Amino acid sequence: MSRRVVVLSAALSESSTTTMLGERLAAASVRASSEELEVVTIELRDYFAEIAQAFGSFAPERLREVFEQVAAADGVIALTPIYNTSYSGLFKSFFDVLPEDSLRGTPVLIGATGGTPRHSLALDYAVRPMLSYLKAEVLTTTVFAATEDWGTAADDVRPLPERIELA
Repeated sequence: MSRRVVVLSAALSESSTTTMLGERLAAASVRASSEELEVVTIELRDYFAEIAQAFGSFAPERLREVFEQVAAADGVIALTPIYNTSYSGLFKSFFDVLPEDSLRGTPVLIGATGGTPRHSLALDYAVRPMLSYLKAEVLTTTVFAATEDWGTAADDVRPLPERIELA
């Protein structure tokens, strides 16, 4: 029996580094697992309208199906670009309308992308507390990728592929 990992990406474009980070984290999870893993990737940008609609009324069926996939997951990889020192509005809005207890006890790996390494602080002061409030089992290790990480690594920072494998 395979286990299911849901990758939730708040990337705003198909060619986003947030999407690329999610793909790499999912692939590393498959390689590291002793069990067969099924990976389901959900691009939240495809649900903009449904997420907005859920604030004013009931969630549309299409969004409820996403909620069910998240609630049934054995693990979640949650990814957001960092804007103005915090998670994106799309990322936050999704978790605002996610039914209570959907993440209770679920292991969640958080990852993010941003322009500079300084943005990595947002993982611990914004993303982690929100997911902890939702009763997720947020993993200690996080993965942040700055623009420069997609090229060469700075002398004092582990290269991105190594950080992904460690997570």
